[in-house]
Amino acid sequence: MIFGRHSDLPLKDDATSRFLPWLVALMVFLSAMAVAGVFVINSVIERWDHDVSGTLTVQIIPAGGDSAAALTDERVRMAVDIMRKVPGVRAVKALDKRQTLALLEPWLGSTDVVHDMPLPRLIDVTVDPEARIDLGEVADRLSRAVPGASLDDHRVWLSRLIGLSRTIEWMALAVLILIGLVTSLTVVYATRTGMAVHHSLIEVLHLIGAHDDYVARQFADRAFSLGFGGGLIGLALAVPALSAIGWAARRLEGGFLPSLSLPLSGYVVIGMLPAVSAVLAMLTARMTVHGSLSKML
Repeated sequence: MIFGRHSDLPLKDDATSRFLPWLVALMVFLSAMAVAGVFVINSVIERWDHDVSGTLTVQIIPAGGDSAAALTDERVRMAVDIMRKVPGVRAVKALDKRQTLALLEPWLGSTDVVHDMPLPRLIDVTVDPEARIDLGEVADRLSRAVPGASLDDHRVWLSRLIGLSRTIEWMALAVLILIGLVTSLTVVYATRTGMAVHHSLIEVLHLIGAHDDYVARQFADRAFSLGFGGGLIGLALAVPALSAIGWAARRLEGGFLPSLSLPLSGYVVIGMLPAVSAVLAMLTARMTVHGSLSKML
């Protein structure tokens, strides 16, 4: 076991590495925030993709005049007939005013203000996701046959959201790489400082037959212990922070925003961060010692 190995170097009393756990804690905390953000964004995009995949919306602007309601209903029936004849369309459903108001309620709260307003009529269209439909041709045919009709393809804005999420993912990955680099540089500095402090003792160990790997293992074990301890501190700080953000996010859910909760895989990855930071510190310390010993001795 790493924590129970005997060490011939008094590294536990070395003041140069006391700041390392706190810096690792900060790095793990920031990493947890970045990882959680990536998983939540992916979850939201997947939910949106699942909900709007294979759906279209036809919007009918209300007609004017004395017989506006009857004329609008006739335009809705015409649009429904047109969409039902499009190859690849599975179902067409016209929404009444009550259903339209229900869609607006998450945004407006009380819909009493708009209850008497001439709201556009909506038609929900379900299509086969595998079907190749020329939406431009369908929209043009619909607008020519039905005045005030327009076709909304949700895949346009969904593709933009997916592109935005991918950009955020790459930015989060860059942040994680930068955090790992800062952690490694900190371990390098602490290790080299410790080697300079214990230079004479390291020389004695070499004189009595100790190999480079033996010395490197002691620094690596110490770095692992400090990195793991600091990682646990960072995780302990991240859990309440993520819980507070999750509580605030749940108050925004509903309507356009789906569940913003972190999936199980996200908790697993975040829970592994202390071990990852410890292994990174251990490997960095080992490589630093081997590189320094080749120049010192």
